Amino acid sequence: QVQLVESGGGVVQAGGSLSVSCTGSEPIFSNSATCWFRTAPGKDREFVAAVSWNGANTWYGDSVKGRFTIVRDKTKNMVTLQMNSLKDEDTAVYYCAAEPARAMTTLNTPAAYRYWGPGIQVTVAS
Repeated sequence: QVQLVESGGGVVQAGGSLSVSCTGSEPIFSNSATCWFRTAPGKDREFVAAVSWNGANTWYGDSVKGRFTIVRDKTKNMVTLQMNSLKDEDTAVYYCAAEPARAMTTLNTPAAYRYWGPGIQVTVAS
């Protein structure tokens, strides 16, 4: 089992920056592909970003490319999503998810991830 816990989040003005972080149970978390999804009111869960188990590779959803950065810090057992140039449409509950795998064929679908955090709210105020 992997327990995932998100932190950060909150309320930020449009155009501002915010970060959310995820930590998980060891030793599985540090050997897991880790990602962020988000769910906005009335919308389906959307892939945001993913990072490989070793932090060497990253992937982003089209709506956040160039604005968000995902980073794995193995010394802190943490994956952080840095969000810049935030827009109203970034308002959502953000979920951290992990799958114990060093190679994955599909990264951007919720079904690919076995473990999920409870979610954390990010609100962008205009």
